Amino acid sequence: MENEYSLMQLINSKGDFNVKGVDEFMQKTGLSKCGLSYAVVAIMGPQSSGKSTLLNHLFGSNFREMDASKGRNQTTQGIWMEKCAGVEPFIIAMDLEGNDGNERGEDDTAFEKQSALFALAIADIVIVNMWCHDVGREHGANKPLLRTVFQVMMSLFSARKTTMLFVLRDKTKTPLPLLEQTLKKNCEKIWDSIPKPANHIDTLLSDLFNVEVTALSSYEEKEELFKEEVAGLRRRLLESISRSGLVGDRQGVVPASEFSFSAQKIWKSIKENKDLDLPAHKVMVATVRCEQIANEKLHQFLSNKDWLALQMAIQSRPVSGFGNKLSSILETYFSEYDKEAFYFDENVRNEKREQLKSKAFNILRPLYLKLLGHLHSKALENFKSRLEHKLSKEVGFATSAKSCINSVMLEFDQACADASIRQVNWDTSEVRKKLSQDIDSYKSSVFEEILSKVKVRYQEALDKALSKPLDSLFELPNGETWASIRKLLSSEIDIAQSGLLADISGLELEVEKRNKMIQDLRDYARNMVERKAREEARKVLHSMTVRFSTILNNAKKKDSKKIIGDGYTEVIFLAI
Repeated sequence: MENEYSLMQLINSKGDFNVKGVDEFMQKTGLSKCGLSYAVVAIMGPQSSGKSTLLNHLFGSNFREMDASKGRNQTTQGIWMEKCAGVEPFIIAMDLEGNDGNERGEDDTAFEKQSALFALAIADIVIVNMWCHDVGREHGANKPLLRTVFQVMMSLFSARKTTMLFVLRDKTKTPLPLLEQTLKKNCEKIWDSIPKPANHIDTLLSDLFNVEVTALSSYEEKEELFKEEVAGLRRRLLESISRSGLVGDRQGVVPASEFSFSAQKIWKSIKENKDLDLPAHKVMVATVRCEQIANEKLHQFLSNKDWLALQMAIQSRPVSGFGNKLSSILETYFSEYDKEAFYFDENVRNEKREQLKSKAFNILRPLYLKLLGHLHSKALENFKSRLEHKLSKEVGFATSAKSCINSVMLEFDQACADASIRQVNWDTSEVRKKLSQDIDSYKSSVFEEILSKVKVRYQEALDKALSKPLDSLFELPNGETWASIRKLLSSEIDIAQSGLLADISGLELEVEKRNKMIQDLRDYARNMVERKAREEARKVLHSMTVRFSTILNNAKKKDSKKIIGDGYTEVIFLAI
């Protein structure tokens, strides 16, 4: 029953393409799911030569046949097609309006040429149905048809090689090999006589056609024998199609899902008398459909709930397993694209796949960079907190910093690997470099802060250790005062230096910087003594007066000459 509903008129006698009918045909018959596993067999020939009858017996189709009792007139108008019942792969039989009919007239050959060109462009096997007794005749009915076929073949730029199967009806006693030889010579003669464009001047008939010949007995006079011979031809055709024997090179074939779109475009080009470049047409079909498929997959990806959830989550925080989750989502749609575009031109489908990936990655890139930003911030904060914790445990700075850097950078690298998308190799080195620089900057600031605190601590220690002893020494100076000051200074510097070296031992300072800290500490101590001495110098006159008065008062109570002499010497020392 399925075949009864698959018969349809593809193009009517006015040249109108039945778009709705083809789409329904593809849906009902399952053609759109066949990929490249389908074939088209078209038949052409003189009007009333039994084309429809032959197709019906070959493929169990239901093309309208001529009723001989009503006269020999046009039965098939336009181009009809039908799915061949019970055969694999999917075969479309296509019945063309007969040529050389009275209905169109002698001069109206436009549709004849258009339909012939359409058949050559779309069919894998073109059956030329002709009377056996016309073979060898100079003015036989086959000559106009063959001339038409060969001429329109010149309109197929970069034409594929097509199988042309001559079926000689009502065979005579003439052996088939002789008929075949004569027919092929006639074909060569006609081929040589037609004008050719520059690109086909040296093209041989065999370059564009696989010419096959067979003969059948009369259907009216030897019906049983005819049916037997047709059954043999059917087996031959099906076996050849299944192993691509008679199917030509199929260079122009498009996926079955695009049969309607492709046929429409081919017929439109033919009607508009445009050059028909089949390879370019195949690329055009692939370009249009692969781009549509790619856009559909991109839209589906952007509407995916898992992708939307990831997109929202990543705005505020890093997401564990981001790379695997997103890679899995992408793989779903890339795989669907590959599946739906599988039968299209390889270069086109690969190009459109790359465009699909590029569009998807352009959308993903800002989100991926935001994720890396989160990872960078998290790593930097982890470094700060871990370093602070270790230092609070009085672990050496250099050891602590090195340990924290190693752990944080390892975790960052692992997080970047977790975030990586399998389908694209994005470089994280710049973000890693920025993180390393920020860690070094923070480490340096902490380092300088520690050095500053150590420096201040030992300066304060020197202040405390030197201040009162110096005040005492300067308060009651004598001949040993400067020696005592030098001894005090040296002792306290040694103590401070020893403590400082112990405190900075875990910093792994460079020798030059360590020596400078020690020298700065020494200079600080000496400057302190110098500052104290200057302060005392500014008070020296007052001290001399007070001291001399004290000595004089004591002289009144004791031996004045000796005390005054000693006092004078002391005051002179103070002045000095």
